[in-house]
Amino acid sequence: MSNSEMIMLCAIGLYMAFTLFIGIKSSRENNNVGDFYLGGRRLGPIVTAMSAEASDMSGWLLMGLPGVAYLSGIADAGWTAIGLAIGTYVNWLLVAKRLRKYSAKCEAITVPDFFAARYRDKTNILVGVAAVIIVVFFIPYTASGFSACGKLFSSLFNIDYHIAMIISGIVILSYTSLGGFLAASKTDLVQSIVMSIALVIVLSFGIGSAGGIGEVIDNAKSLPGYLGMTTSYDAAADASSDYGLLTIISTMAWGLGYFGMPHILLRFMAIEDSRKLKLSRRIASVWVVISLAVATFIGVIGLAMSKAGEIPQLEGSDSETVIVKIAHTLSDYNYLFAFVAGIILAGIFASTMSTADSQLLAASSSVSENIIGRVFGVKLSAKAQMLAARITLVVIAVIGIILAWDPNSSVFKIVSFAWAGFGATFGPVMLLALFWKRSNKWGAMAGMLTGGAMVFIWKFAISKAGGVFAIYELLPAFICACLVNVIVSLLTPAPEQEILDEFEAVKAEIKE
Repeated sequence: MSNSEMIMLCAIGLYMAFTLFIGIKSSRENNNVGDFYLGGRRLGPIVTAMSAEASDMSGWLLMGLPGVAYLSGIADAGWTAIGLAIGTYVNWLLVAKRLRKYSAKCEAITVPDFFAARYRDKTNILVGVAAVIIVVFFIPYTASGFSACGKLFSSLFNIDYHIAMIISGIVILSYTSLGGFLAASKTDLVQSIVMSIALVIVLSFGIGSAGGIGEVIDNAKSLPGYLGMTTSYDAAADASSDYGLLTIISTMAWGLGYFGMPHILLRFMAIEDSRKLKLSRRIASVWVVISLAVATFIGVIGLAMSKAGEIPQLEGSDSETVIVKIAHTLSDYNYLFAFVAGIILAGIFASTMSTADSQLLAASSSVSENIIGRVFGVKLSAKAQMLAARITLVVIAVIGIILAWDPNSSVFKIVSFAWAGFGATFGPVMLLALFWKRSNKWGAMAGMLTGGAMVFIWKFAISKAGGVFAIYELLPAFICACLVNVIVSLLTPAPEQEILDEFEAVKAEIKE
């Protein structure tokens, strides 16, 4: 291993040590399972905003999105980014404040808890179904994070992919199991800062290495369909392909996923004061727009650098390592640049960690708090609850590593499927629970099951027919889940008066 690589590893090592320090320090603030999973509802507006967005973006921001832009141009990455930016803003605008007040009134500390309390489901069937859905879709989502870490270290330092993935998983698991939600949120704030620094450095260095902004744009213009928002670039045929209206709508449907993301919704539930959500919304929206735009453009820059011979030509899933290759090139200049390159790599690692820790917590809470505690009715002491939570974290992390064992797995594709799963199962239920008082537990149950089933059916069956059916599974699954939820709610008895009164009380509080 060269001296520059050693310096980069030291920079990453310092960052890992810092996250573990935060985990140890935060562990002292966890007095009960409510603190462990929701931080005692005492997050400030800046931590709320940045931890929500850092946990949202994951390694997908610094690896998946640039990789897509590198291979096929800006249409696919661009419309995805636009959909995500709109979804981010609307989610903060419509859902955040209402969910914070409603969940506090219901005394819910997890998303399944909220659904059960909102609909007064004493059978615990609703909470059980919701918890199982979280586990089913969060495990592959977590696996994508471990896969990103494995690719990062194996492609740069020639470390075995599996060893790199396991080490990364141990670090993430360590500070998360120690500090819980507070540790995850505080490290997410730091990670969002490191991610931002990484994006700025890569953008500046990449443009310079490619020969300037003019060379970057000229190279992109020379590729048919690469810069179009209604065309896509086919590298194999060196030709342009249409990117039609249906595909645009399908791609922008990524934004619908926000309404059902448990790790983001938990941030809304955890802020100390709902009146501070406006500041959080502004911070989050600005950061998301800038980071998505820069990440997309880095893919364009990376392709120009490949043409200039600064980084290798990347194909297939290897395109997701474009930032890693740029960092490696930067490290060859001198030791100072090698340390800066280490910061870039720490940014990639940070983006992955910030999502993986939140996913582990959400999945763990679903198993230990919802399934073990509520569905099976196992009564545990406060100490035993904390132990069960941490054991669950370990088990889920191990399963995630097993699922990510194949080094050829695509981070973008894994995240895409898990995102669709959460968006379709929880998104419609959350919106109707918050804004339609006539919705009931039967509609919520039917909607969740329909959304989850349609994601699988559309992805693995209907989309194979091609044509108009070859769209992102989130869109049709979301629509079907909404329709089924409404229809079943109207065909079954109306909610009890107690539920209606609570809905109106929350509505009145929001207007104050």
